[in-house]
Amino acid sequence: MRAAILHKTGQDTLDVRDDVVAVGFGPGKVRVRLRAASLCHSDLSAMSGVLPQPAPFVPGHEGAGDVVEVGEGVTGVGAGDRVVLCWMAPCGRCAHCERGRGHLCVSSLRRLGAPGFRFDGGGAPVDASGFYGTGAFAEEVVVERDAVIKVPADLPYELAALIGCGVTTGIGAAVHTAQVEPGSSVAVIGAGGVGVATVQGARVCGAGRIAVVDPVVSRRERALAFGATDALAPEELKAVAKGLPGGGFDYVFEAVGRAATVRAGYDAARRGGAVVVIGAGAQDDLAQFTMGELFFNEKRLLPSLYGGTSVPRTIALVVDLWRAGRIDLAGMITHRVGLTDVNEAVAQMRGGEALRTVVTLD
Repeated sequence: MRAAILHKTGQDTLDVRDDVVAVGFGPGKVRVRLRAASLCHSDLSAMSGVLPQPAPFVPGHEGAGDVVEVGEGVTGVGAGDRVVLCWMAPCGRCAHCERGRGHLCVSSLRRLGAPGFRFDGGGAPVDASGFYGTGAFAEEVVVERDAVIKVPADLPYELAALIGCGVTTGIGAAVHTAQVEPGSSVAVIGAGGVGVATVQGARVCGAGRIAVVDPVVSRRERALAFGATDALAPEELKAVAKGLPGGGFDYVFEAVGRAATVRAGYDAARRGGAVVVIGAGAQDDLAQFTMGELFFNEKRLLPSLYGGTSVPRTIALVVDLWRAGRIDLAGMITHRVGLTDVNEAVAQMRGGEALRTVVTLD
């Protein structure tokens, strides 16, 4: 089968091969024929080494397809079911899972780097892992049972792929983590896929003003079509925030993953407001606050991972919102490429050209 391999962390391009085999099928596993995948900035972060992922590996974690077969002991899904991949698969047994907070379960990280694929390395087989236990830039993948979530059969594959990470993360951050109140003021820093999903989540919650902040004019203006009321350059944020009642926004979402933008978000929030950190950043990028300002301003710092609650719960919510016409998933797809042209998708994401590029795998 075909798959895209990153041979070494730090490389800019992927090696699209047709001699790759998905390995590891057995008890508790599910074999999935992928039909669509979308490129998320986290894939680029894994390729560059910002997010830990041993190489060689197959990137991609926003993927959708059909179950081909299930291993012994697998329940809840069967051959023919349409599923999306879940890159933080919950074990179902730990304290987090028992509290209904399976998105915080780290059991899947213990399998980071486990073989999921094999290809010819010049006469000898070479094992490769899938990004965070998935690997959506492949025609087929073998994953743990909890790494797939069943979705309705009439949900198009390319839309299903989007909700595997970015859309779920952004909408969940607004609805579950922040619980944005009707009529409130919201700022979203970063107008990529996660940022635009957050805009839509804030709109669903009934926010009265939604300002999107991005250095790229086309990106921030594009967000207006998804419910943003204001499109701001980063240097405009401070003045706009000061002009609001209370001297800042009720909620500020940071969807970039950098300490500098977290700090800017904190400064743009009103006293007693909330700063919701969604962006996946580097371990050594330190955001700084004084003890005095943390105590005196009572601004809440709310990290939000993968939607802030059980991933199946958030995905079900997203599907319901899509069915009701309250969110626009199709409009988030700005580009489409085949797997052979996946490096074109990588370039589009790096250059800020694409909101979401879907890689078709038929």
